[in-house]
Amino acid sequence: MLSIFIKHKAIEFAKQSIAVTYLVFAQYKNENVIAAYFTLASKFIAIYRQSLSAKMRKRIARFCQYDPAIKRYTLPAPLIAQLGKNYYGGYNKLITGDELLKIACDKVVESQRIVGGKIVYLECEDKQKLIDFYSSNGFVIFGKRTLDRDETDLNEGQYLVQMLKYLE
Repeated sequence: MLSIFIKHKAIEFAKQSIAVTYLVFAQYKNENVIAAYFTLASKFIAIYRQSLSAKMRKRIARFCQYDPAIKRYTLPAPLIAQLGKNYYGGYNKLITGDELLKIACDKVVESQRIVGGKIVYLECEDKQKLIDFYSSNGFVIFGKRTLDRDETDLNEGQYLVQMLKYLE
């Protein structure tokens, strides 16, 4: 799975400046191996006002436009577009999901020091285990996005759950 994504998607996304994929290395038997990867992209998101707590609405107000006619906030935000571990040879055991997500969020914070912002978001399948994982790492649900035609073979269901995190 890792090599398929890297060979067929990540390189093309980077060439087109759509997204950047980062490889996470770890030591295994005195060698550096790819333990995991993540991909970041810059997107605009629309968030219905009622889907956020009052505290979150106040936090994001500095970074977005609110359109009262459609009752949505629109804001630019980095997307954690891919987050995966390398299961080849048991390398997935070299890093936890929490550690990988923290590395991805730290990279977003680094970029936001340059361009501004405090929000990161991701999209995941509507599986309780995934939602619980991201929630335990500070992400909150703000919406759902219908799958694009080219995503239906890769995902179960008809939509992805959208979650965001305010980065302290």
